[in-house]
Amino acid sequence: MSGTFLGLPAFPEAAAAAVQDQRLRANLRHATGTIRAKRARAVAELADWAELRAAAKAVKDRTLERLDHYLVQLEQNVTAAGGQVHWAADAEEANRIVTGLVRATDEREVVKVKSMATQEIGLNEALAEAGIRAYETDLAELIVQLGNDRPSHILVPAIHRNRGEIRDIFADRMAELGRPAPGGLTDEPAELAEAARLHLREKFLRAKVAVSGANFMIAETGTLVVVESEGNGRMCLTLPRTLISVVGIEKVLPTWRDLEIFLQLLPRSATAERMNPYTSLWTGTHADGPDGDGPEEFHLVLLDNGRTDVLADRTGRQALRCIRCSACLNVCPVYERAGGHAYGSVYPGPIGAILTPQLRGTETPLDASLPYASSLCGACYEVCPVAIDIPEVLVHLRERVADGPRHRLGRAAAAAATYVLDHPGLLRAAERAAARTRRLHPRRLPGPGRAWTDTRELPTVPPEPFRDWWRRNRG
Repeated sequence: MSGTFLGLPAFPEAAAAAVQDQRLRANLRHATGTIRAKRARAVAELADWAELRAAAKAVKDRTLERLDHYLVQLEQNVTAAGGQVHWAADAEEANRIVTGLVRATDEREVVKVKSMATQEIGLNEALAEAGIRAYETDLAELIVQLGNDRPSHILVPAIHRNRGEIRDIFADRMAELGRPAPGGLTDEPAELAEAARLHLREKFLRAKVAVSGANFMIAETGTLVVVESEGNGRMCLTLPRTLISVVGIEKVLPTWRDLEIFLQLLPRSATAERMNPYTSLWTGTHADGPDGDGPEEFHLVLLDNGRTDVLADRTGRQALRCIRCSACLNVCPVYERAGGHAYGSVYPGPIGAILTPQLRGTETPLDASLPYASSLCGACYEVCPVAIDIPEVLVHLRERVADGPRHRLGRAAAAAATYVLDHPGLLRAAERAAARTRRLHPRRLPGPGRAWTDTRELPTVPPEPFRDWWRRNRG
């Protein structure tokens, strides 16, 4: 993954600071509670929700088993439709490809559809280094960009902002990137949306190059799919002459018919809608001359960036089923209190806690802490529309972290305890020694164990071991 978020503190430190922010917690509690309740009602409308969920899991698992086959088929059909396919092994290669493609057009600005893949690789920063300005067009992404902020939610990147904060950001920063906010702007949603619409309209009409991601790719036809609620994405997909789509290799579906399942699951899980207001599909380039709908030049950048390594892990690979609905974030008690920034990744919440350490590894304190950013309550698994068993993967990744170099002391302690428990005489002597020195025992652990006793006391050692009591009283 990109190093955009590296250098941030580990999750415990970041979360400890975040929970002290009362406004952040109020914003998150209101937003996630509202989305959670609406989603529950939308899902309850479908009597076959469980069957759809099982079908989506089966399609995703079958696709991952033969991912190489479907990617080759996708490339063939995209190419046959007039598009060009580029393969990117990592973030650096993907950024180099996209930067080169934009430079070839002689343009120095691009409009962007909301895309987590481009955030993952730090594309905006790479384009800026090359003298190319990227303009986010999704409303929430626009708020984040104008505020020099980082996204904190998969679906609603500015969920940590309230209306008053958004009004201030628009009033203070819009003029730096184009059309300024109207004078006398209030925090009414309609006024904020109109300010964003006027600000973005000139960019849509001027832009010659657009960058997007995709929710799905259909191997059978070479079709890409973007679902959204605002229509800004469709403006990016249809108006510019050149369209560059950066998509993770796991987003492929085998057939057009498979798409039907996911277009029922995704909107209900994400925005609690029966269907997305805007579902845009395109296959290659248009063939109707300069006045046709869609791009004259289309490039698909297929992004690996650690996904092949995830695929090799039988337990961890289920994270690649994710369709980025964010339902797991909205039910997670940890996310609701700590917010998305504490995860130090473009992928926050429960899915981020299992996806980021697999894509980036667990070498840094931040990434090693993410598998522990959960209470293992299981709510995330219950709402996941593709049945990712996030608690199972969290435990699996905790084992990986525990086997790493940062936990030598813990492994040594476990080995010592195992040795003592395997030798009854030694265990008896240790129990008696602990009982006799019980008055000297601390109430809290020192060093790395201190965090465990920040919210609990150590158990009190009894005056004598149970086996001594039993021998004395029962013979």
